[in-house]
Amino acid sequence: MDAGQIAEFIRQAKTASLEVANASGEQKHQVLTGLAQGLRREAAHILEANARDIAKAEENGLDAARIDRLRLTEAGIEAMAQACGHVADMDDPVGSIESMQKRPNGLLVGQMRIPLGLVAMIYESRPNVTIDAGILCLKAGNGVVLRGGSEAFFSNQALASVFQEALQAAGLPPAAISLLPTTDRAAVQTLLQMGDVVDVVIPRGGEGLIKAVTEQATMPVLKHFKGVCHIYVDDTAELDAALDIVENAKVQRPGVCNALECLLVHKDVAERFLPAVAQRLGAAGVKFRACAASLPLLGELAQAANDQDWGREFLDLILAVKVVEDQDAAQAHIRQYGSNHSEAILATDHNRAMRFLREVDASAVLVNASTRFNDGGELGLGAEIGISTSKLHAYGPMGVHELTSRKFVLLGQGQVRS
Repeated sequence: MDAGQIAEFIRQAKTASLEVANASGEQKHQVLTGLAQGLRREAAHILEANARDIAKAEENGLDAARIDRLRLTEAGIEAMAQACGHVADMDDPVGSIESMQKRPNGLLVGQMRIPLGLVAMIYESRPNVTIDAGILCLKAGNGVVLRGGSEAFFSNQALASVFQEALQAAGLPPAAISLLPTTDRAAVQTLLQMGDVVDVVIPRGGEGLIKAVTEQATMPVLKHFKGVCHIYVDDTAELDAALDIVENAKVQRPGVCNALECLLVHKDVAERFLPAVAQRLGAAGVKFRACAASLPLLGELAQAANDQDWGREFLDLILAVKVVEDQDAAQAHIRQYGSNHSEAILATDHNRAMRFLREVDASAVLVNASTRFNDGGELGLGAEIGISTSKLHAYGPMGVHELTSRKFVLLGQGQVRS
């Protein structure tokens, strides 16, 4: 497709988005339940398409973390179908009026939830984003143009086809969920220059993708940046529980953005805690990039950290470890190297925990819990379109409400301004 064809494709999605903005709750519910049924019905076809992508990715030498994000399973497809049902059962935010107040002159002033319009989603590896982005945008009354990575091309095509069948069955235009039918990078450049048509773009992927989209976009960008997540183990931490939390945060799924990347340990508990970390996490395959103080405590699986290991998103069974003087030093490290994603403190001292909550800047700040909980499903949002590390207009996991905006509505009885 040339630039003109891509532009027309996007304009058709915009037209379709206007129809979705006015769709009834019943229509949207029909789409989502129909999509759940379609995913289950077409699971074998979807997995076949995904197998083609996996084979090509392995042939091209794609790294293990991205292949893990690319891979679909029967359980994964069932999880997508369940997400459709969960979002279908959520309250429809569009048209709801919040905080209606009566002014002294009798005017009633409130705010109504409205769709953002046409959302562009540019993402890498994860084909489940095709479904997550589509169902959330639909529920919020938005159209969406999807541009997945070339490594997931066949998977995304199969998923988008099922989605468009569900839209059509409910009497809504299939173009409301549009997957760019090309892997040509020029198509992305055309998309990003259409700020008069596309209302917002959401990039979800590596640092290079985020930077490229931010530099080229002519519409607002909601950044879903890298996850350099820290856990600080205070000297008041309950160390057995801390070990469980650190293991979960690093090992459960190391290739995701809310996985632990750097462990900060108070100097007064380092000698007791770090050998246990080495034994437990080492048995799970973790290797360590250690500061000078932690290196002798972590054994043969550790090597000396270099400057590039701080602030690095490994997305692998590799963990940076640093012994710190106190909470001040831990928070200073997080300020310097964090990515505003997820940060946690493990402590029994209430005042220290509350200070960490107040002072640490991240989309989710946790006390005595794994960073893996910064996830839309775990936080009760249902599916999420991603985790925003921007503060405008959303911060953290973006669910249905974060894909709407608000407009003021005024109800009068003939008032005029004096």
